[in-house]
Amino acid sequence: LDADRTELGNQDIASLDYKELPRDVKPGDTLLLNDGLLVLTVDHVRGAQVHTTVKLGGELSNNKGINKQGGGLTAPALTGKDMEDIKTAMSFQCEYLAVSFPKNATDMEMARQLANVAGEPYRHKPAMIAKIERYEAIPHLEAILKASDGIMVARGDLAVEVGNAAVPALQKRMIKMARALDKVSITATQMMESMIVNPVPTRAEVSDVANAVLDGTDAVMLSAETAAGKFPIETVEQMANIALEAERAEDVTLLDTDFAGRQFGRIDQSIAMGALFTAHHLGCKAILALTESGSTALWMSRHRINVPIFGLTTQVISQRRMALYRNVKPLLMPQFEDRDQALAAAERILVERGVLMPGDTYAITCGEPMGYPGGTNMLKVCRVG
Repeated sequence: LDADRTELGNQDIASLDYKELPRDVKPGDTLLLNDGLLVLTVDHVRGAQVHTTVKLGGELSNNKGINKQGGGLTAPALTGKDMEDIKTAMSFQCEYLAVSFPKNATDMEMARQLANVAGEPYRHKPAMIAKIERYEAIPHLEAILKASDGIMVARGDLAVEVGNAAVPALQKRMIKMARALDKVSITATQMMESMIVNPVPTRAEVSDVANAVLDGTDAVMLSAETAAGKFPIETVEQMANIALEAERAEDVTLLDTDFAGRQFGRIDQSIAMGALFTAHHLGCKAILALTESGSTALWMSRHRINVPIFGLTTQVISQRRMALYRNVKPLLMPQFEDRDQALAAAERILVERGVLMPGDTYAITCGEPMGYPGGTNMLKVCRVG
């Protein structure tokens, strides 16, 4: 591996654009290329060249990743190109911005600051997702989560660095921690990999998707399956069916246990939890959360409940952001200054969609005065008609 070389590689030598690699490795280190499909052992380092022995070979195309088993690469989480990409993303006013390879909370704080500055001309601040891919991130998971709005369990690079066998337990730990800290979680990488070329998933892939749902993830993600696969539509349909079936199998009787011993210091969060408890025990048909920022719906979505949650908002960005929240169906509604008019409009929207029928009961939350983020202070149980 040659950090000074710019020409195309061959069977004996490959070029690197990561110039620090010769300083990051020593003899005996294991390097993994292309998500671990190729394995090299470092023999010695001579200047900009890293001489290795191929332990597991194969074809290597351009722009593939390189990892050091056990971590230890000094590459920064944000490269110069990343900073330019952040500016571009802010011009699109993206709802979520995922940051690759953060090692600690500082990396996420820096990315958020850059995004907020880049978004100022558009009066836009994105939600930040930390892609957990590095060995060094594992001891700092809680701090990274607190500095982010959610995490992606990026199992490809993570498995390369920590080993395949460690990933399932880490996945469960990360999803559980995200829910406890009121953050969203996305589970990604090779979930339906065989459907790149096959029209149906393997039984193992079905179990993988279902178990991620049962772990409590907010979203399951596809990559090559839809970007380059032969059956992109069928893949999405299969994954959606698996997720729905897994949700039906969930144990929602744990809601009371979730609340046992918990204290809520905020009025809006207490109202959100009260709505869940009330709707669950009264058998309500739906929960309607009138929300400006989406926080009320987020808090509700952290707990398993078989009552659908509808996040109604006047803000397009909040509607799009809530699309990621588990068990939340985001809807746009008109702006009202009068609370009673807003409540009536929310019921009407759900009736028109066929969700609520005459005689159905539902729980609804909102804030008064209307239109202020973080102002949810009212819970009401209503009957249609």
